Parts: sequence; structure tokens; C-alpha cells
Amino acid sequence: MNKKFNVGIVGCTGMVGQRFMTLLDGHPWFNVTCLAASPRSAGKTYTEAVGNRWAMDVPMPASMKDMMVLDAANVEEVASQVDFIFCAVDMPKAEIRALEEAYAKAECPVVSNNSAHRGTPDVPMIIPELNWQHEEIIHDQRKRLGTKRGFVAVKSNCSLQSYVPALYPLDKFGVKDVLVTTYQAISGAGKTFERWPEMVDNVIPYIGGEEEKSEQEPLKIWGKMENGAIVNATSPAFTAQCLRVPVTNGHFAAVFVRFENKPSKEEILEIWNSFKGRPQELNLPSAPKQFLKYFEEDNMPQTKLHRDLEGGMTVSLGRLREDSQYDYKFVGLSHNTLRGAAGGAVLLAELLCADGYI
Repeated sequence: MNKKFNVGIVGCTGMVGQRFMTLLDGHPWFNVTCLAASPRSAGKTYTEAVGNRWAMDVPMPASMKDMMVLDAANVEEVASQVDFIFCAVDMPKAEIRALEEAYAKAECPVVSNNSAHRGTPDVPMIIPELNWQHEEIIHDQRKRLGTKRGFVAVKSNCSLQSYVPALYPLDKFGVKDVLVTTYQAISGAGKTFERWPEMVDNVIPYIGGEEEKSEQEPLKIWGKMENGAIVNATSPAFTAQCLRVPVTNGHFAAVFVRFENKPSKEEILEIWNSFKGRPQELNLPSAPKQFLKYFEEDNMPQTKLHRDLEGGMTVSLGRLREDSQYDYKFVGLSHNTLRGAAGGAVLLAELLCADGYI
């Protein structure tokens, strides 16, 4: 990629916005030229806007700490400074949908970490290694919006990254029924232990809206493009239970799966170990060399040891074995603010640039 893209981070002060900052500092394709957030942060330097809320385990990027934060609602001002934006705002969903479409209509592509547009039929929700072909729906979205460059593309919910990447490549065997329990880190709620002390030595068996996302969003990943829309698949059937656990980063999943045509364990492992997607074929900057990493040891993977594999972009798998009620069970692990959030969005943006949509 010879071209360098100027990018903005809208919603730059929150947990995911901060992660975007660290990932884009020194990125080979993307140059951050604009930061935007709520009116209460506008007009301040980034350091002033964040105050004592910097939650990353690396220092604030020196290249951005003194940048002036703009008001995200001033769409034209932000859009005039960038080729596209990453969006990670914390607002009601209806307001997010309106804001992201306003940027798109200002001919500024939006790569979103938010859930607001995941159900919009002509907005692609992409895990780049799996359903990258859904980017083609952008042509139809542009027709609806009346734009030449502008569009909205989103990444899926962070918890999906710990189990859907393992199941999607097995689709030739007819993935039929999936039961999953996710054990989700506190950073998924935008929190640290300092800001959420009641999570220390605790498990909360409820995360608002998470189980619905975990059951419904995979069906869009499996969906087909028809008549200018992505039509959700009717199978596999997913049922999910989502728990908040006292872990800083990393979402874990315990998965049970039933197939139409049961494969052997050896067939599953061969597919997992050899699987490559379009990001690997294109050698995108953020793409892990090995997307799915299987561990033979019974006590692997472990969150603390393996969430950061290949910059946090690898999905770790283990404990594949036959089950007495389903065909197989296994565990999966992904880094929720890297692969599951900002890192997945950066990889999606790289894909869209490489394929000429940005």
C-alpha cells in the first residue's frame, strides 16, 4: 500500500478509543489527524480530556497527547480532515445510527466498533477472515445513502470472536446447534478494577444485551446477500449465557456444537490449524500469521498467557473432545479490546482499503 490514509478517531476518550490510539500510533497505512469526542471534551488537549482515565498498559502516544479534541457532532469539520473515521462513541443507539450516517453522507467512510448499525440490512458486519465478501453490500448501501465514497461498516460483538471463528470454517459439515457460555473481561464494560472494585473476587451472571447479541449476530455473519441486503441465516441455532468475570482483558468461551454431518476430531483440527482468510492472503498489517491456534494441553489456552498472541489478534482454542449430548465441546479465547474491538476494526479498515472501498 503506497498511499497513507488520514484517519480520525471519534469517541477517542473511552476504553476502545484509547485502544485505537495505541494501535494507530505508527501504523504503516494510517495517520491519525483528528480526534473527536463529546462536547465536554471538545476544545481540550487529549491529555486534558482523558485526565486520570487512561486505562491502557502502555503510555499515551506522544504524537497524539497534545492534539486538540473536536466535537464529534461537528461532522463537516471532522470529515474535512480525514479520509475515514473509526467510531467508538458512547451514546444511545439511535443517536449513534444518526451520527454514523451523517458522516457517511458527508462522504466520510465509517468503520464502527458500535452495535447500533449491526442490524441494518445493507451495513456489512465483518470478521475479516470469515465473511469478507459482505463488503460488496457497500455498493447497495451507497445507493441508499446517495453517496459516492461514504458508507458505514461495522465489526461484530467482541464476545463472538472467541467462538464464531472456530465454527465458521467448519460450515461444510453443517454446523447445526451451538450452546456457548462466555466469560467476559471487565474491559468489555469499559472498566478497570480501580474503577470497578466490586468486580474483584466476583462473578456477575448477567451482561445487559449480551446474550441476544451472542445468539443473533452470528446469523448475520452466516447470512447471504440478496436484493441489496444481507439476509440473516436461519441456522446454526445459537443459545448463549454470558458472565462477567474478574479478568482485565480476554473473553473466554465454553462451546458445545452439533453438526448435520459429524466430522472427525482430526478433520476439525486440520481445518483449524491450516485455516487462512483474506487478511492472511493479502498480508494485511494487523493480520495474525496464524488466525486460529489450537493447544493440545488440557490446561490451555489460558487468558493471562495467550490473550496477547500475535498482538492480540489470534484466536486461541483448546480442549476439543466428543460430548455425551452434543457432538463436540471445546474452549476459545480472544482479546476483547484487540481482536474483539479496536484491533478487529483496524483490520477491517485495512481490508476495505486493500479492496478499494476506501
